[in-house]
Amino acid sequence: MKPYKVLRAIGLALLTSSALSSCAAIDRLKNIGEQPKLSAIDNPTAAPGYKPVQMPMPAAAPASYNPNSLWRSGARAFFKDQRAHQVGDILTVQVNITDKAIIANETQRSRTNTEDSGITDFLGSKTIPNPAKAILPGRILTADSTASSDGKGSVNRSEALQTNVAAVVTQVLPNGNLVVEGKQEIRVNFEVRELVVAGIVRPEDIQSDNTIDSSKIAQARIAYGGRGQITDVQQPRYGQQVMDVILPF
Repeated sequence: MKPYKVLRAIGLALLTSSALSSCAAIDRLKNIGEQPKLSAIDNPTAAPGYKPVQMPMPAAAPASYNPNSLWRSGARAFFKDQRAHQVGDILTVQVNITDKAIIANETQRSRTNTEDSGITDFLGSKTIPNPAKAILPGRILTADSTASSDGKGSVNRSEALQTNVAAVVTQVLPNGNLVVEGKQEIRVNFEVRELVVAGIVRPEDIQSDNTIDSSKIAQARIAYGGRGQITDVQQPRYGQQVMDVILPF
């Protein structure tokens, strides 16, 4: 890339970051002394970018009915099942995440090469007078190389999250599995904590009290974060983030 193109890209990035920071600064000035606002309750399927979930489905099986029987085929209780089973139903997701990973790797490598090529007697150099030593070198090529590398890496991660969140069934797949999505916001002073849970659950995994463990959610998407004064202070400025991406050194 030519130098002027690099300078132009950096200039555009700086202008963009300045515009973003100015808009963010105006919003922050408006909210001085005010608590962060909670998001409005809306329909998840109407959110921008929402896409229905499509998964591999088995062939549809015909429904079977047992005449003169009080037991309904496929029922999970003698009386009406109170667990979530259709769009709009609510179930409780028990988020229980306890992960711990410890990984340590070390790799060492070394190599030493020596190349020495020469000619001690060529074209009768012994019969040529003394100037032959200056004309004919004793060594034509001498090369030495040494390479070594020592790499170390370690990961020590421990995460724990235990909480409950109510989720809404947004879609029923052809095989009966349920697509659920739930969002919870808690505001404490000037900080809002957000918990988002989404994924696919089997009706058989829903407990009798209409709860399900997060470990039984397929394609689970669990996000726990926040926004407010504390989060704002912990984040680097927009300009610094842009420069970290653009600068090659």
